[in-house]
Amino acid sequence: MPVKTRFAPGRARDIVCLGRLAVDLYAQQVGARLEDVSSFAKYLGGSSANIAFGSARLGLRSSMLSRVGNDHMGRFLTETLEREGCDVSHVRIDPDRLTALVLLGIEDRDTFPLVFYRDDCADMAVDESDFDEAYIASSKALLITGTHFSTEQVNRTSRRALEYARRNQVLTVLDIDYRPVLWGLTGKADGETRFIANESVTAHLQRILPLIDLVIGTEEEFRIAGGKDQLIDALTMVRAVTSATLVVKRGPLGCSIIEGAVPASIDDAPIHGGVEVEVLNVLGAGDAFASGFLSGWLRDEPLEACARTANASGALVVSRHGCAPAMPTPAELDYFLDAAKKGPARMRRPDRDATLARLHRVTPNRKQWDEVLGFAFDHRNQFFDLAQQTGADEARIAKLKGLFVEAVAQTEQQLGLEGRIGVLIDDRYGQDALNAATGRGWWIGRPVELPGSLPLVFDHGRSIGTTLIEWPREHVAKCLVQYHPDHPHELRLEQEAQIRALYDATQASGHELLLEVIVPKNGPAVADDTVYRALKRLYNLGIYPEWWKLEPMSAKQWHAVDALIAERDPACRGVVLLGLSAAVDQLCDGFKAAAESATCRGFTVGRTIFHEPSHAWLAGQIDDAELIARVRRTFETLIDAWRKARTETAGHARQEQAA
Repeated sequence: MPVKTRFAPGRARDIVCLGRLAVDLYAQQVGARLEDVSSFAKYLGGSSANIAFGSARLGLRSSMLSRVGNDHMGRFLTETLEREGCDVSHVRIDPDRLTALVLLGIEDRDTFPLVFYRDDCADMAVDESDFDEAYIASSKALLITGTHFSTEQVNRTSRRALEYARRNQVLTVLDIDYRPVLWGLTGKADGETRFIANESVTAHLQRILPLIDLVIGTEEEFRIAGGKDQLIDALTMVRAVTSATLVVKRGPLGCSIIEGAVPASIDDAPIHGGVEVEVLNVLGAGDAFASGFLSGWLRDEPLEACARTANASGALVVSRHGCAPAMPTPAELDYFLDAAKKGPARMRRPDRDATLARLHRVTPNRKQWDEVLGFAFDHRNQFFDLAQQTGADEARIAKLKGLFVEAVAQTEQQLGLEGRIGVLIDDRYGQDALNAATGRGWWIGRPVELPGSLPLVFDHGRSIGTTLIEWPREHVAKCLVQYHPDHPHELRLEQEAQIRALYDATQASGHELLLEVIVPKNGPAVADDTVYRALKRLYNLGIYPEWWKLEPMSAKQWHAVDALIAERDPACRGVVLLGLSAAVDQLCDGFKAAAESATCRGFTVGRTIFHEPSHAWLAGQIDDAELIARVRRTFETLIDAWRKARTETAGHARQEQAA
């Protein structure tokens, strides 16, 4: 039997979200007054944008209708939405206005100061000329949040969108999103006040409500929409002007949904309960609720199921820092609801659940790296030695590494390798090279280990977290550890404690982690399964790096590693092959075995590429152009060898399947 649908068929989009699109700067010092905060985290913000983002994360085909400034923050917002899968074709660039900004603090469980910087901002200039009727008609539903009725400009624009929607069987959604400061009812710095009664705002909203099919709001927001002090009286006034489904958010109780007549008491309306959690930050939880509700509603799920997803989404975001990046994925919701069903007390602090944290890290959309073709020049001791051998000034190493970046860029362009290039660069001699490589879309690994240390020591001191806080998020923390699972007990524990500290630091900072595991040849005996056992031991300790970097192995060893990763961490990004200082022909032989691996994504090779031309350049025997040419020649030879090995392996697999 076909499912009865709420929506017109054949729509390319699920929902168009019209409204606020801004940058949120969240205080990182929880418990501090906003006056005393010393650092902020930057997130996508604005109620409509949060809903568009959260809906996309939950698998809807969402589209954002708004404006941003022609500035860095505007580009950040559009890129963030786009990465999440949200359509930004109708996010216009306003040449005359800046992107909106909000400062937010978390002072205690009940105090969340906000300062909105929205005077003449870009998203409040969205105009009816920014879209046409066909765009609105392409969607199942149109969502508008309350702020975008608060001035003559946005009210006119929103009403035109509603007109197009009503004419084309597009269902309409209003998230009341009442912020008195954005209606000019408080001092400009008083974004924290959530409710002020105002007859003009009530009358304005009541002229809009007849055009709406679904209304979402808190108890206070329905009070402003209905113009009454008591919730039930306010709901009755709302019902008098609209037949819309009314969704009343009731905090830790969950929500109530009213489809027909308003009952005599709100408690007579069915309460769809949620999971109670400890509150860190209420800001944005309502947007998560709306995203969760719409993810079910737009799939024609029963309202009870919509409420369950909405309540769970809000509960997870209220326990986390920020809003948009805190939005859950379907995998998180499934795990959270299943765990809460088995024991609600277990999910009282979802922020402390390791599995949930892992799901939140690995299940959102992220850039895929099916292939990594990497040049590693993060070496420090080796370049110092080269300078000593040639009598070159140590300061020339920085220029040398800058030339390597130019060589890689030329290879990328010549061979059309966008989205496949990788580099490993240090910050001792390579900070300028790091700066030049960053922002190009390359896979960038950056070492944290003190070269040659055993047990492992971090290059910039024991507090690795203070090192990572200064890094761009796109840099991968790469750590070479000389590790054998049969090392003496004290040595192994020290190594593992350091690796654990690094792992925890990357979880907090958001950087990906690459563990380069090299089994020392002068320690316990090395067997065919030693690398496998080393990785298994680290998995047993709860360490799940996004990347492994391993030496060439036999096909049998690769298959064992593949099986281990598939069993323990299917979300692992993969393995890259290291080269040590092997000759090109030896590396090509290693490529053939690694090419059969399901998890090996490519290579990051260093000395094989850079040693000979670097020596010649530092000695003054060749110029910059010749250095670049020699580096490119070897790098491109390795790229060709890797790709041929992959192609041959794929061809053999197809032949075996055909046979």
